[in-house]
Amino acid sequence: MTYNALNQYKQNAVFTATPEELTLMLYDGCIKFLNIAKYNIEKKDIEKAHNALIRAQDIVIELDSSLNMQYEISNNLRQLYNFVREKLIDANINKKVEPIDEALEIVSELRDTWKEAMKQVKKQVYKNRQV
Repeated sequence: MTYNALNQYKQNAVFTATPEELTLMLYDGCIKFLNIAKYNIEKKDIEKAHNALIRAQDIVIELDSSLNMQYEISNNLRQLYNFVREKLIDANINKKVEPIDEALEIVSELRDTWKEAMKQVKKQVYKNRQV
């Protein structure tokens, strides 16, 4: 697959995704950039680490801005997102992997929980259609 075809595929995936799938894509992207940042800090490639951490921060900001604050869980998620952002800033300033590991643990857990919730909702919708 050529580079242009791959970009077109990715663009189509985003444009046709449900809001739930977009959130999952954001979590996946954040995890990807956190792993890239960690790798580059270990390799002492400061510029690439910085760029990956900025991309991860941008994703966390997007996740935070998409919260519907009418729900109590949104306040809890906002606190987690703020904590993750603080860890990413710390990692970027000090070029250490430990804060990235902490952020990765939280974002990975949120991603896995979100994916499981999506499965449960699909199951319930399918079950309700069967009745």
